[in-house]
Amino acid sequence: MAGHGPLPKEHRQRERDTRRRERDSSTVYDDGEVRGPALDVPVGTAAAAWYERWRRAPQAALFLDTDWSRLQLLAPLVDAYFQRPTAGALGEIRLNEERLGATYADRLRTRIRVAHDDPAPVTPLHLAGRAEALALLAQRPALDEDEAPF
Repeated sequence: MAGHGPLPKEHRQRERDTRRRERDSSTVYDDGEVRGPALDVPVGTAAAAWYERWRRAPQAALFLDTDWSRLQLLAPLVDAYFQRPTAGALGEIRLNEERLGATYADRLRTRIRVAHDDPAPVTPLHLAGRAEALALLAQRPALDEDEAPF
């Protein structure tokens, strides 16, 4: 079976190619909102937990009724897989999840970008000199011995 080939790059060498790729992609936000219809399976089952993760996934903002129907049809197979794992069931689950953008690679191929509400603080890499670097380090809180990062 043939593969998909290499992953598309997020950033191209030419700025115009990167801008075109960003323009052609869909951006979704990781806001934790619950989307889609509820699933009629007992709470606490593997299928219920799996379906709830999909309801909270950022790419679920793009799902139509047909996508939710696919997930609902797949739920019994997921439940059966967790009770008695088989390679065939895992392959079918993986194939369907891939088409819905489950992994980072799947989202790159389908041009779905996930944005986070509160991005991590960025430290500037270009400092004017040693004095500015020392001032930046002085702003960081000191670690106690029991909080050492290593």
